[in-house]
Formats: sequence, structure tokens, C-alpha cells
Amino acid sequence: MTGKHFDVVIVGAGLSGIGAAYHLQQKCPTKTYAIFEGRASLGGTWDLFKYPGIRSDSDMYTLGYNFKPWRQKKAIADGPSILSYIQETADENDITRHIQFNMRVNKVSWSSQTQTWTLEVAHAQQTNGDSGDSGDSGVSTITCNVISMCCGYYNYEQGFTPEFTGIDAFKGKVVHPQKWPSDLDYKDKKVVIIGSGATAMTLAPALSNEAEHVTMLQRSPTYVVSRPSEDNIANFLNKILPEKTAYSLIRWKNIFMQQFAYAMSRKNPDKLKNKLIELTTKHLPEDYVAKHFTPSYNPWDQRLCAIPDDDLFNAINKNKLSVVTETMDTFTEDGIQLTSGQILEADIVVTATGLNLLQLGGIEIVVDSNPINIADTYIYKGVMYSGIPNLINTFGYINASWTLRADLTAQYICKLINHMDSIKSAKMMPTLPETDRNMTQRDMFEDFSPNYMKRTMHTMPKQGDKTPWVMHQNYKRDKQSLNDDALEDGILIFSEASEA
Repeated sequence: MTGKHFDVVIVGAGLSGIGAAYHLQQKCPTKTYAIFEGRASLGGTWDLFKYPGIRSDSDMYTLGYNFKPWRQKKAIADGPSILSYIQETADENDITRHIQFNMRVNKVSWSSQTQTWTLEVAHAQQTNGDSGDSGDSGVSTITCNVISMCCGYYNYEQGFTPEFTGIDAFKGKVVHPQKWPSDLDYKDKKVVIIGSGATAMTLAPALSNEAEHVTMLQRSPTYVVSRPSEDNIANFLNKILPEKTAYSLIRWKNIFMQQFAYAMSRKNPDKLKNKLIELTTKHLPEDYVAKHFTPSYNPWDQRLCAIPDDDLFNAINKNKLSVVTETMDTFTEDGIQLTSGQILEADIVVTATGLNLLQLGGIEIVVDSNPINIADTYIYKGVMYSGIPNLINTFGYINASWTLRADLTAQYICKLINHMDSIKSAKMMPTLPETDRNMTQRDMFEDFSPNYMKRTMHTMPKQGDKTPWVMHQNYKRDKQSLNDDALEDGILIFSEASEA
């Protein structure tokens, strides 16, 4: 592999990477490309996470690709079905042969002299059946013109676990969902899940089907919204319309609903908050909802948790699942002691305590021998970074399905590549003009307060107070910006191939 050159390198063979490859093949068919995947298989998140009940909390008509209709009846799909969808997309479009598995990109270096990227790629030699645990066995050096970063936003090697007092005293098993053991026996066991995010909300009802009892321990409540796993309107349209027409209509319907709910949360948060609590009270006693499902923050300050087919509520009403809202004091031999003194007995404790965010896969970035701290850059149109040439990153929405922006980003990359060819350019780079150098610096994500973001916001690029330096959370605005606006805007600077 050393010495090989590609027009485009895609980093990551998950949902975004496979989609990027499809769009590249369709719109830039003469370009050579490779996908470098650090693990032994494709699928990203949907191959990594193996815990019981793993599913999306976004509907598959928007989490699915814009070019490949979702054909199953369930709109809220389980992890294996989503993985199968990604694999099918790769296989039927001859993408799989372009993937270099067990190849981890560690460093990328741009040279303005050659106007290419040089990538240092480590060969990961698997040491066991878990494709996440490996040892390196050699490094290859390859070059490319454009890098498409599709490596997600979190550390695949390790999830976030706080330092728990007394954890060594606990005689049971402690498991993080990101490293779920395939042989974990939770049948007729007492299980305590620490956390109340999407992962905990998924795990709790799934484990309660076999466990003796499941307790979801949360420091503070989370908003939940129940929705059917099947979209009846979608299933009806699929019966009466051609597949692609139905898929497009359903996709736009769901995009509108997502954007409407988010807009309402910004304009009239109290009204939406009261509505969400009212809906939850239809399933659970009012005092229970007041204590365990009434957050202090506004809707969409953190993501809403979708509850498909009332599964969480049903488990609570069957007394198979309890929610406890209190802080921990310490682990004990037999479970967890709360600050109130109450003991939660447990055979298994699941630490659904979140992710470790990781910018650009932790890859070292160097431009003309200068190491780049991504936190010192400004984000351009939500996809590129000031001062970094020929590199595009895919980052989905916090208030809608990831793939909506992933598709837009992949299409934008193709437009850029074709434009560079048409004007005989080898370099494109977002550049801060003098008029923007003193603009107000803002966090990449505002009005969004989950702990996993707070912990790492300082490592993220900044956004400004004017376009194109703003990270929109609006699909229609991004569609306009990435699909329709002029590529040459005086900020994204294109250089001729002969320029040094």
C-alpha cells in the first residue's frame, strides 16, 4: 500500500463513509478512492454496539440514505437491521472492495508544494474476536488530493465512565454498553443502569424482559416521547405509490416534523415542555412523571429520547423496571448506596454514562509542517475548517437524523471536486477574511447541554456570528448553503494546480 495515490480518501466505513462513497461514484465516476477503516468490519456505530435492544431513536426514513429507500415496516429500527442496510448498500454498489479494513489513519500532512495530503496509516493486527482491540503491525504512507472524514464524533475504543467511589468493592459485574460482553447472563438478575440517555432508555426495557428487575438510576430526568415503531402513513404511502416517490414524500414529512418540533422548542419551550409531560402522564402516574420525567431544562437543550411502542412505560407498569432519581454515594459489595442511604441491590451494574467525544477520529493534522489544533479553527458551513485545505468532515445534526447532513456533505464534496477540475484547481481552503477576524467567537454547539458535549466543547472548532461561519441545525438552510449557493464566495479560496 505504501506509495499509492488516490484522488480521494474516505476515513471510516460507517453510515457516513459508505454514503460518501456512493455519491462519489455517482457524481465523480473517474476519481479513484479508498476507504480506510480502523476496525475489521464496516458499519461504524451499528457494528460496534452490541447491547440488548440496540436501536436508533431516529426514524429510518431520515436516518436512511436519500438514494436508498428504507423497505422495512418498522421506522424505528433495531441495530442489526440498520447494519444490514449499510452492508447491503455497500455490496450492491460495489463499494466493499474499496474498503481497507484494519487500517487506522493516525496522521495526515498537507504539503502546499505538492498540493497533496500524505497519510500515515497503521495496519491494525487483530488480537481477538473483538474488532476494537488490536495491535499495530506496520505503517503505510499514501497520498491523496482530498480527504473526506467520516469517522464519527466519539472514541470507539472506550466510552465515558466517571470515577465511582467504592467500585472495587462491588462483587457483581460492571459493564459499559460500548463494551457489552457477548456472554453476559442477565437472566433473573438484578440490574442497575446508571444513566438516563438514549442508551439507558433502550437497555432498560430490553433487559427487563429477562432480568429479575431493572433499576434505571438517574441524577436528573430526561424528556421522553413515545412513538410507534411503525409509521402508518409511511406504510400506507408505500402501498399506493412507487417506492422512490413514497420514500421522498415520507422523508420530507419527517424532516418537517423534526424541524417543526425543534423550532417550537426554541420559540415556545414551555408549551412543548407541558405537551411532552402531558403525553407521558397518559402512561404513568402524575406524581411519578413529576419526579422522574420532568427535567429542569427545556426540550432540546438535550436530545429527546424516543420510546418505541411504549416499551419503557410498559416495563414500568409491569413492575419489571423502576426509575430512581437520586445521586450516588458509593458502590457497596451488593450494589449502590445512594446519598439518601438507600441501597440498590445489583448483580450487574451497567454504566450507560455516555461517550468520549473525539474530533476527527483523533487524527493528527499537519499543514505545511505546522500541527493544527482543531479548536483554534472556525467551522465553515458546518463541514470544513479555516486554514485546512482539501479536507471535509461529516458531522450530523443534534436535533435531527445524522444522515440528513451526511448526504448533503457527500454531495457537496462531489460539487467541490468537479468544480476544482473545471477550473484546474488543486487546492481549496476556507480562509478568514480580515473583516471576520474579530467576529464574536462562539462554541460549536450552543443551547445544547448534555454532559458529553460540555466535557469536550473546548476541543471543538469554533463558530462565528455570521455565515458561513455558523453551524446551522436546520436541514433546509444547509441544503441551500451546500447545494445551491455559489461555491466561490470569496472565503473558500481555490488555487490553481501550478501554484505552490
